[in-house]
Amino acid sequence: MASYSEDEFAGIPAEPASSFAAAPDAYQRLWTPHRLVYIEDGQQPAKDDCPFCLAPEKSDEDALIVARGEHAYVLLNLFPYNSGHLLVCPYRHIATYDEATDAEVAEIGSLTQTAMRVLRETSSCDGFNIGMNQGRIAGAGIAAHLHQHVVPRWALDSNFFPIIAGTKAVPRLLGDVRAEVANAWPRS
Repeated sequence: MASYSEDEFAGIPAEPASSFAAAPDAYQRLWTPHRLVYIEDGQQPAKDDCPFCLAPEKSDEDALIVARGEHAYVLLNLFPYNSGHLLVCPYRHIATYDEATDAEVAEIGSLTQTAMRVLRETSSCDGFNIGMNQGRIAGAGIAAHLHQHVVPRWALDSNFFPIIAGTKAVPRLLGDVRAEVANAWPRS
């Protein structure tokens, strides 16, 4: 667990949760009202335009695919939170995890584990955020096609640049990351 010095975030404006209405708690809130447009009016593609259905029809390089399984595949997120942000998707166009077959669930899990191992090897990450946003209301960018995020994290990799400047710094090109991860992926 990383520890932070008392003055590490000095000068960064924050509103203490203790001043909020309602019962005080230990959480600080980071308000990002610019995301409301995305949450409320996020563009959902038509089924014929689903990027997760179209990707497997393309070359791995063009679709940013790093590995293909029998029931699911792994590709880089076109809009990554961090370098190496992967998505694990079933080939079948299903919206939620409970619609997946046992074989799809097993392969999504196995590919996720392999993705973690490969990302540790290729990027020396310190941890991961792994999750699925299911449904538009839950923040799924592509709500109609199930996908699991595997986001590598490094100690102290968070900063306020995305909030203040509306920009995420991604230090590596997607094609370079795809090639590195694909080359490190174990061959079956």
